[in-house]
Amino acid sequence: MNHYRERLVPPVTVFVASALLLPATLLVFLPINPTVGVVMAVLFYAAAVLALVFGSPVLTIDDEGFSAGRARLYPHEIGEITAHRGAAATAERGPLLDARAWTLFRGWVKPVVKITLADESDPAPYWLVSTRRPDEVVDRLEALRRRIPGR
Repeated sequence: MNHYRERLVPPVTVFVASALLLPATLLVFLPINPTVGVVMAVLFYAAAVLALVFGSPVLTIDDEGFSAGRARLYPHEIGEITAHRGAAATAERGPLLDARAWTLFRGWVKPVVKITLADESDPAPYWLVSTRRPDEVVDRLEALRRRIPGR
């Protein structure tokens, strides 16, 4: 099976907006010492960029199942899978959302994949996960499900 991996990093605009840390840090530290001010501004911005990148959840599909962040679904737990874009994705994240669902949303990733759980005893009826490539995720999860005997 081909492995799938997607990190839900923010768009460039979020990194540009976080650059406002530079002048804010300079305002605080320049009166104390200009060199310290510049060094601290660069360090704070670098820390923010690293936090945005490495703090972003990762979606993976492999032979063992589907992972979204730290959560994991095994192939036998995966039920019906559907992709949603545009208004349908907005409705799934909003008025159609079941409060019991397990979710992993990122505001900068609009499409979602809905994965119904096959385990009736699970308190969550489905997972709803943001992804930039919903059709590919659906195809790979369907391929993973087909490998389960009896499906």
